[in-house]
Amino acid sequence: MATPSNPLSELLAEKGVLLADGATGTNLFAQGLEAGEAPELWNEAQPEKIVKLHQDFVDAGADIILTNSFGGTRHRLKLHHAQDRVHELNKKAAEIARSVADKAPRKVIVAGSVGPTGELLIPLGAMSYEEAVAAFVEQMEGLKAGGADVAWIETMSSADEIRAAAAAAVKVGMPYTFTGSFDTAGKTMMGLHPKDIHGVAPDIGAGPLAVGANCGVGASDILQSLLDMTGANPEAVVIVKGNCGIPEFRGAEIFYSGTPPLMADYARLARDAGAKIIGGCCGTSCDHLAAMRKALDDYTPGPRPTLEVIVDRIGPLRNKTADESGAQESSRRPRRRGN
Repeated sequence: MATPSNPLSELLAEKGVLLADGATGTNLFAQGLEAGEAPELWNEAQPEKIVKLHQDFVDAGADIILTNSFGGTRHRLKLHHAQDRVHELNKKAAEIARSVADKAPRKVIVAGSVGPTGELLIPLGAMSYEEAVAAFVEQMEGLKAGGADVAWIETMSSADEIRAAAAAAVKVGMPYTFTGSFDTAGKTMMGLHPKDIHGVAPDIGAGPLAVGANCGVGASDILQSLLDMTGANPEAVVIVKGNCGIPEFRGAEIFYSGTPPLMADYARLARDAGAKIIGGCCGTSCDHLAAMRKALDDYTPGPRPTLEVIVDRIGPLRNKTADESGAQESSRRPRRRGN
């Protein structure tokens, strides 16, 4: 996998393993974000709260902070009548993160978060590949203008949409990474298997700096995906950014079962399983991230974990594959990164 000179690859070469940040939505909800409200609008309406989000993660030990721009394409912003503000909202998202990173006492990478458009590509939907590329170019131009170091393409289900976003990054002149959400019987909703992620976009530009998994169902499940990914290509730089334990609905609210000690153990297992960039997704607070930082700093190498070891230490799988359960197990689960 090609790794031309860029801040992310340079820091990875220096430190060996990097800690990415935690949840965006969970922590913004704690600051007053309402359900259904677009977090991206807070980049302009309440920038001090986005500064706090990033600063808290840096203080907890994050090497990588993700911009508040997950839903920053015109297709997502259209739901909030902000489709004509793509460039300014994404630029502001990157500027806020950049300002925090530049004041940090150590090198911190600003990753421009790029989530799915929410549209299906032809032939399953109406969006053409070219339209998808154009939408991602528009978003990434804003992120680049604001100072993002890398296009962080995440929570993807479709290989074609990943390729469109990767092509956009190349057009804009940004290095890129991408992650899938393997939340449907061990695959993405569109059928991509973790072991096949390495073959999605090796031919686009210089190829991705890293690939991996984020969000999904629970911490055990994403570690299973990690084993598949590192088993298929032990030399690849693999990202794992799992939810904080298991998401559970209590009424209309989502709660996550993960404690700081559990997420610390998740980080140790992720490193033993070959991940080079380890972070948290939905439900992951600064307290969780601080425990993960300490776990990685105090790391003692262990054997590559088996699935049995993961389940024993982190908890049962929630998203069994068809092979394991005899039928696809369906569950209610959050679909937006960082909730």
